[in-house]
Amino acid sequence: MNPITFLTLVAGLVLLVIGAEFLVKGASRMAAMLRIPPLIIGLTVVAYGTSAPEMSVSVMSALSAQGADIAIGNVVGSNICNVLLILGISALIAPLAVTKQMIRSEVPIMIGVSLLLLMFALDGQLSRVDSIILFTGGVLYTLSLIYQSSKQNAEQDEFAQEYSFSDPVTPIVWIKNTTYIIGGLVLLVLGSRWLVASAITIAEYFQVSKLIVGLTIVAIGTSLPELFTSVIASLRGETDIAVGNVLGSNIFNILAVLGISGIVAPNGINVSPTVISFDTPVAIAVAFACLPIFYSGKRIDRWEGVLFLFYYVAYTAYLILNSLDHAILPLFVTIMLVVVIPATIIALITIAIMEKRADGKKAEQVK
Repeated sequence: MNPITFLTLVAGLVLLVIGAEFLVKGASRMAAMLRIPPLIIGLTVVAYGTSAPEMSVSVMSALSAQGADIAIGNVVGSNICNVLLILGISALIAPLAVTKQMIRSEVPIMIGVSLLLLMFALDGQLSRVDSIILFTGGVLYTLSLIYQSSKQNAEQDEFAQEYSFSDPVTPIVWIKNTTYIIGGLVLLVLGSRWLVASAITIAEYFQVSKLIVGLTIVAIGTSLPELFTSVIASLRGETDIAVGNVLGSNIFNILAVLGISGIVAPNGINVSPTVISFDTPVAIAVAFACLPIFYSGKRIDRWEGVLFLFYYVAYTAYLILNSLDHAILPLFVTIMLVVVIPATIIALITIAIMEKRADGKKAEQVK
């Protein structure tokens, strides 16, 4: 295979990251110039901007007859990657604070939209009607974020303050930020084209399923903006932003990314049996796992970050072993299903119960 294919893959990933950065930067400053509260900018433009690569790649893939598996694999794989890999790495840097709103609102919504995706996919296709419903849900979710954030004090959001705008508004400033937005979009489109084309070529050359490529290489590549944002937030001590960025991106990926992809696709998006029977249930299980982990101590500790990373390695190992039809696969699956997963579930439930009892004792002491 031509080495240029690999260079194109890497170049596509680089353009996606740079394009997302330009888009977020330009759109954030433009919104600030229009006097949109900084908190709203952080909750919408920034969170959704980090999902721009997923949007670009999935839409381009949906428009390609050969790229349907990459479109669905990209979103499902990115959602799994966002929680297990990105939160895992971020938690290793510093324990991640989790707000009550995340536990009561964002996590249940993430679980709900994941279940909705599975329900729509059971017939083997995301139809245009299904996609319109998903996209409508994305619009309603965004409006609810704006409504909720408008009732909060924007001054309390340190991360959003980064996007405040106090410089004089001149024609040059307008042109500069417009250029950021247009340039970011151009880089996203170009990067997604290169990434999808090279990924399809690599999959065909190595006789690897395009779905596997979408779930791994493409998913990790398009999750780089979320990774950079969450890691930087953790390093700055703004750990709640690291978690919020991931949850918001996961919800946006299903509702808006798949919604728009299915709308523009000529005949909807075909969903493979593997996605229905394994990958989407894994994404749902990962979303459910967030509840006890987030609830325990109202934060994600380092050991829980290690747990997330372990499961991401195990998930990736399964994909590789399954694609190779390796002889060790049955033993690997047996160990995970009989020993590792049950032990993890018991441990998480036990921790959650102990935490609830501790909260109850604290409440009684206060009285």
